[in-house]
Amino acid sequence: MSAQRLSNDNPHLVSLVLQSKKALQHGEQLCLRASQLSSTSARNAVDVLALDARVKWLSDAVLEQLKLATAVARSIEQKRIQLHEQAKQWDALRTERTNALEATLESLSSQLVPNDFHSASDDSSIFGSPKSETNEDPIISAADSSPAATLRAQLTDKSTDKSRWKTLRDFIDERAIEEVLETVEIERAALDDVIATTAEYSQTLIMTNVAVKSSLPQPSPLLPIDKILSSQMDISIDMARHLESLATHYDQMAAALKDSEAGETFSEEDLQAMNRDANELQFIIMELEDSLKVIEDSHDQLTRAAADSQQHITTHKTILNDLEELGDMMSQMLERQHIVENQFSESLHALHERLVTTEELQTQFTEYQLSYNKLVVEVGRRLQYREAAENIVRGMIDQLAAMTEEEREIRATFNAEQGSNLPADLCLCIENMPTRWNVIPIEEHSFEGISSGYREDRREFLPSVDNDLLAEKQESSENPSSRPTSPSLPTPQKDQSPAQ
Repeated sequence: MSAQRLSNDNPHLVSLVLQSKKALQHGEQLCLRASQLSSTSARNAVDVLALDARVKWLSDAVLEQLKLATAVARSIEQKRIQLHEQAKQWDALRTERTNALEATLESLSSQLVPNDFHSASDDSSIFGSPKSETNEDPIISAADSSPAATLRAQLTDKSTDKSRWKTLRDFIDERAIEEVLETVEIERAALDDVIATTAEYSQTLIMTNVAVKSSLPQPSPLLPIDKILSSQMDISIDMARHLESLATHYDQMAAALKDSEAGETFSEEDLQAMNRDANELQFIIMELEDSLKVIEDSHDQLTRAAADSQQHITTHKTILNDLEELGDMMSQMLERQHIVENQFSESLHALHERLVTTEELQTQFTEYQLSYNKLVVEVGRRLQYREAAENIVRGMIDQLAAMTEEEREIRATFNAEQGSNLPADLCLCIENMPTRWNVIPIEEHSFEGISSGYREDRREFLPSVDNDLLAEKQESSENPSSRPTSPSLPTPQKDQSPAQ
């Protein structure tokens, strides 16, 4: 009975031994795979740490370069703001100078000039050709002139119509002033063009910074390397224990098979225990497979992290190339900005020189107005002088005429009473009448309103001065506070830098 059971159970025992051996071999493969993955994971962990450190270093370097580019953009913008401020200051000075010049011109427009104060010659004004003669009386030529007294009377009548008088502004070359102002406007527009040369630089750098910064790879959270490696180590230890169990079970089953072949019999209890242990093998293999799956997952996680870091390195290489181009662009921009500042300084200096010219014009016109006021006063004084001199001459002429008439009567009486008693050839001059006297100017003065060939009036010609006009000019000349002032115009040095 025992021999028969052994014969029946032996094939089953062999099957159990084969099952245990197969489980052991499978377990060994799983543990070997786990060991290989653990070793690879350790190397990947080192690579992840190294690559992550390199990525951080490159990212920090890129951000520092971007900060530098931002500083350059701000510097260029600040310099452009300073140039704009200097241009605005010049605009304020130009407005002040232009307003002062216009005020002076308007003042000249209100200063009337009597008609007989000027001639028809285009060269009569020290400021150039006068304005058009639209409101001027026709020039009286010598052919149309009457005797001097009549001609002077006609001009005096016309001079009373102040609506037909010129003003001081009519003797100014307005076209030359307009040319000066147009030149200033053209040069001011050119100054804006110089400033506009670098108008886009700051925005270009900022946009480039944003583009480069947005292209930076987003940093991923660093994997818990220590935890992953420690977990793999714990799992490997558990797998080794399971493999040891599989090896022990195989040794036991092999020994049991050997004992069975040697004739030893096993009880039913022993066989059930063997079957029960054999059934546990699949659970051990499942645990080993699960453990290997965990190691594979952590290995894949480390591998992906290393690949991502390597991709970040590649991306950074492209960004570094972009930064190199950005550096070249910043160098060119800074060099161009320096050139623009020099051009701006030269142009602004030239514009200040133009304002000096405008100030000189305003000063010249102011002096012109003051000189005209003094001219009117001087003409009034000369008229008084001429009137006083003519009164003296007129009195002298009347006195000489009276003396001559008295002398003529006395001589006539003497000749009548004594002439018949004297020989005819004795003292022939006794019958002469007294010399008649006339006082005339030593130099000939022609009337300025007629041709130079007409010399009937030998007196000095002086234009008539309206009493109101004379009183106004006398008050202006005697009151210095009423004179317009011309504020000084600061001119920057040419070699000064426009933006510090």
